[in-house]
Amino acid sequence: MDRRRFLELAAGATISGSAASAAAPAYAAAQTRGQEAFVDQRRGTAPFERTRQGRAPNIFLICADMVGPDLYHPERSFSRHVQLPAIRALMDDGTFFANAFCTVPLCSPSRASYLTGRYSYIQGNGERAPEGLETQLRRDDTIFPEYLKASGYETRQVGKAHVGSDKFLDAFGENDNPWDRWSPPVFDDDGYLAYQRSLGVKPQKYSREIVFKQQDRVSPGNSAGGWIVQEDGKAFPFEAHYSYYLAKRAVDTLRNYMENGTAARHPVYLQLDIFDPHQPFSIPSGFEEREKELRAAVKLPASYERAVQNNFKREANEPEILNVYRRYWGIYDAKALVDYRVAYALQMELVDRVIGYFLSEVTKLGLYDESVVAFISDHGEMNGRRAMVDKGVYLYPDVLRVPMIFKVPGAAKGRVVQDTVSLLDLSQTLLDVAGVRPEAMMDGVSLLPVIGGGNVERANRLLFFGGWHVGVNFACGLERRTSDGRHYVYAYNCSSPCDELYDLDSEDAVNLIDEPQYAGVCKEMIQALGAELQKDPRWVGYWAEFRIARYDDLPKMNGDMQLFTKPS
Repeated sequence: MDRRRFLELAAGATISGSAASAAAPAYAAAQTRGQEAFVDQRRGTAPFERTRQGRAPNIFLICADMVGPDLYHPERSFSRHVQLPAIRALMDDGTFFANAFCTVPLCSPSRASYLTGRYSYIQGNGERAPEGLETQLRRDDTIFPEYLKASGYETRQVGKAHVGSDKFLDAFGENDNPWDRWSPPVFDDDGYLAYQRSLGVKPQKYSREIVFKQQDRVSPGNSAGGWIVQEDGKAFPFEAHYSYYLAKRAVDTLRNYMENGTAARHPVYLQLDIFDPHQPFSIPSGFEEREKELRAAVKLPASYERAVQNNFKREANEPEILNVYRRYWGIYDAKALVDYRVAYALQMELVDRVIGYFLSEVTKLGLYDESVVAFISDHGEMNGRRAMVDKGVYLYPDVLRVPMIFKVPGAAKGRVVQDTVSLLDLSQTLLDVAGVRPEAMMDGVSLLPVIGGGNVERANRLLFFGGWHVGVNFACGLERRTSDGRHYVYAYNCSSPCDELYDLDSEDAVNLIDEPQYAGVCKEMIQALGAELQKDPRWVGYWAEFRIARYDDLPKMNGDMQLFTKPS
């Protein structure tokens, strides 16, 4: 495999070889350069342009759930203790984006964003949303796998949806069975239960469970899961784990496509959506030695120690929403936090073993070298910072950061890109690889030129927002490299007088908003956010308040705040 292969992908050139020549005539004819097509041909909706001649590559997208930077990021001290050979091999084979971010640190809104390539109107997860708050993709939305399907791809998905199942059936066909709940159906997925029985394995139960204390430090609180055995107490094998089962289903799909000729006639897009390492944890047997090693290496974050010294009370420069999350996902016991951080790392190592199994089987099928492989997560994790775990409707760096890796045939290997990128860019990048150019407006950009050695070119700054979860915090913010050369994220919390400013290069970020030496940076970030909010009508709800609350720091302008309609 050489650079010529990548240049063919980037330029949309005809791909030679037996796989291309095996394409069915109808499919080959549909790949005329510049030909307009539609996702819904009958209705003429969701038009796109085909920019490629010949056969497009297979694309495999792997999404894990709630992966914090402590687990994978090379600049995090704890990550060196987490064994991720499959993911690090994928980094070595491809391009790792060291500054990748989600748009919203919640499952459903983030997934809606990267599937549509647009900032999402979804502002909460369905299981905690009030009546009237949208939590599922609309039927008239178009998600990027639909474009791939319409352009000739055979599309399949395995695993979690969490944005409604309707659009997944549109994109992946009536045989798709995505689960829309937030956690996996380990006790009521008939296929999985049959698979367990075929292995002679009984359903799981906890042998050790991490149960937090409530704010009174006495009453039992939330469970974060833990270590599992079979219900009869016998060891629970890795091969019987639900995530392994999902990967096996994905491999079986590819094997079927190879055997029945589908893979020869069409390129394949396969999306593997894994719930892990999201809590509640479910660590099977085979990780005992790794647990000992991780326990010897784990340390508590400095911000946890500060919270202990402050008796877990909210600091003056922390938004009020943290009171809610500290009551819900606060950790008042250092031992419980050690258990959590160890279990979280072990669950990520399980994810890596699952990915390793999947990619090794893809390699055995002869598909790895010529295929595009992408790995992402929907959002990050606090992992004990500020005495909290999980994520929420606040814009702390660790819940915004996500892993993003692309392995593209012919591209340079082992590249690390420091430019800021977003999950919004995922759809544009994979569509670009496939030779599909939607006419609809998207907020992301294709990273294919960057993978080829260029720089990210983006007209607008990346924005973040919060919404509705266990609490309500309609926050908005942006990241920016400022005039002092540092990389910051600024957050405006509509429901709090506390703004936030964090140095994104810090491992345990503290709020710098009240530090006198950062006053110039704060003003620069406020003005940058104001400029972005006012130029896009989708952000008018935030802009209406922001322009009043931060009036002193924004450029003065004439304008009608009541939005009267005036003759032009």
